[in-house]
Amino acid sequence: MTTPNVIAVLGGTGKEGRGLALRWAAKGHEVIIGSRSRERAQATADEIAARLGGGARVHGADNVAAAQRAQVVVLAVPYAAQVDTATEVAAALDGKVLIDVTVPLQPPRVDRVHLPEGGSAVQALQVRLGPRVKVVSAFQNVSAAHLWDLDHAVECDVLVCGDDAAAREAVVGLAQDAGMHAWHAGVLANSVVAEALTSVLIAINKRYKIPGSGIRITGTPRAGQ
Repeated sequence: MTTPNVIAVLGGTGKEGRGLALRWAAKGHEVIIGSRSRERAQATADEIAARLGGGARVHGADNVAAAQRAQVVVLAVPYAAQVDTATEVAAALDGKVLIDVTVPLQPPRVDRVHLPEGGSAVQALQVRLGPRVKVVSAFQNVSAAHLWDLDHAVECDVLVCGDDAAAREAVVGLAQDAGMHAWHAGVLANSVVAEALTSVLIAINKRYKIPGSGIRITGTPRAGQ
């Protein structure tokens, strides 16, 4: 396990954020659920704490308060809310790692790749926030369907992209704590691949009627193998 962190999950009331928060809290990290509604955030925090029993450190707060208290901030909101949420908490992100899980999906055709002008939505956010925030892209291809079940082994690998190597390494460790195998996938511009892959995986899910397809990186040794 990595050194315990205080992790704020903005959008933690959604399925993806809630599942990641559960898995990190189960590994001993202190987790703050962030939401526009403090009441909804606290309700989700209480639900996670009940799942884990005594000793779990999970709290609810509004987005700004959550980001202020955390060492690592996770942005797990829909694409339409990405920029507004990040801008709202920008003052609390200075010098911190921001893990952006954003995928530029365009409802109702979420099974069709849609990328913003210039490519990566996460890279565009890094430009907006400036170099003092260490933006790292991760978890876009992990289906929320299995995260809430702690007994389920998440078979999907995680591609971790970022311009700061130390920040990438920290996120690789957090992915491992959440029960996934993660790979350094290069600079933040490479996030465009993971963002686009999500629509491809959604199309596969629909065609083959499966709950959560993922990706695996082959040809390299894995721990325990």
